[in-house]
Amino acid sequence: MSKKVAIIGAGITGLASAYYFKHYNEDIDVTIFEATSRPGGKIQTYRRDGYTIELGPESYLGRKTIMTDLAKDIGLEDDLITNQTGQSYIFAKNQLYPIPGGSIMGIPTDIKPFLKTRLISPLGKLRAGLDLVIPPIKIENDISVGEFFRKRLGNEMLENLIEPLMGGIYGTDIDQLSLMSTFPNFKYKEESYGSLIKGMKDEKRERTRKRQLYPGAPKGQFKQFRHGLSSFIEALAKNVEQKGVHFKYNTPVEDIHIHNDNYEIVTHNSRKTFDGLLVTTPHQTFMKWFNHDSAFKYFNTMDSTTVATVVFAFDEKNIENTYNGTGFVIARTSHTDITACTWTTKKWPFTTPKGKVLLRAYVGKPGDTVVDDHTDEEIVNIARRDLSKMMTFKGDPDFTIVNRLPKSMPQYHIGHMTQIRNIQNHVKRQYNGLRITGAPFEAVGLPDCIQQGKNAVEELIDEL
Repeated sequence: MSKKVAIIGAGITGLASAYYFKHYNEDIDVTIFEATSRPGGKIQTYRRDGYTIELGPESYLGRKTIMTDLAKDIGLEDDLITNQTGQSYIFAKNQLYPIPGGSIMGIPTDIKPFLKTRLISPLGKLRAGLDLVIPPIKIENDISVGEFFRKRLGNEMLENLIEPLMGGIYGTDIDQLSLMSTFPNFKYKEESYGSLIKGMKDEKRERTRKRQLYPGAPKGQFKQFRHGLSSFIEALAKNVEQKGVHFKYNTPVEDIHIHNDNYEIVTHNSRKTFDGLLVTTPHQTFMKWFNHDSAFKYFNTMDSTTVATVVFAFDEKNIENTYNGTGFVIARTSHTDITACTWTTKKWPFTTPKGKVLLRAYVGKPGDTVVDDHTDEEIVNIARRDLSKMMTFKGDPDFTIVNRLPKSMPQYHIGHMTQIRNIQNHVKRQYNGLRITGAPFEAVGLPDCIQQGKNAVEELIDEL
């Protein structure tokens, strides 16, 4: 008799998990419970009048190849698109500065562009150079990203260059953000080479070597799909459905009854028992079912940042942008409510009809309530006010879209990974046939979520 497995959540982690269950054992009976009417979670592509607009995540990091491999497996290889490369900027000291060439996440690997940049003062550059002689920083288990880079490269480098590039990825105050949960490679390189700059030079050599293996490959770091990220979700959902996966949309899980050898899923109008269970929801959701277990108490204190994307579609005559680049991030010392902006038309030309301009601004910082406190119209006005510091609006947009993502970015504070490992080990010991995974655990990027789902499936199959 085939084993029955339930997956709670039809976001990218849940869908990928269903795919891997069927990949490893096609006889497993898989049911996905989804509270909303559609798959994809935060991924949502809006298509209108020739526009392809991402309301949630915009793309994924191509060097994390698991998502590309999965896309090829489900027949989307010909739809893969790599971003147009171009200059990226940082808004600091009330103006846009080009990010110095040759840097990796703001860390210099080429001395000439770094010496030429006006983003960092001469004194700040001298302080950064001390990284070459400062011994590796001793830590016990973890350190904040802020403290690590302040000690290695100095305050000015952190605030004007590194924090804008790293802080927004996780929506967390960089002085609380866990280095070992987010960017552990920087610590490994620092210890291996005795210097962060030397370590990043090695990283650059390695990336160059890989590019030389594929001389015709596009230079961009990010990947998308010809019809948007939702086309990947739609294809993945169709793929697993054709393999026999059952979808229960508009079916919130009200409770989970845990027995010795199975799990009873309680919804509004049914109770069904499964041999295995994979939970992929945000922690605010799954804690309703596991709050009785004190081993999960960490998730009661884990905060999440509320953010919003603000989309502007202009006729090209109504906006003037003299910068030849793909977008910018904003130093936290700047007085703006937006945190970044993508010049979508330049980065992803396929998204925009001829004669039109599309851009996306991002609003929402850890600890602020801008998104919660304002209407959509007010958020549009706030974003436009801030964007007016970097470009000129000559007329009104054709349309705007505000997409709110409440409590959508789990904050990985210092010690996060230790807490997560303890919880994961507890689940393995106490709950046979159960795994809980997704963005609250290990990295928020789309390929990371797929990888977590795959790892959880491999472990569960061994237990079933």
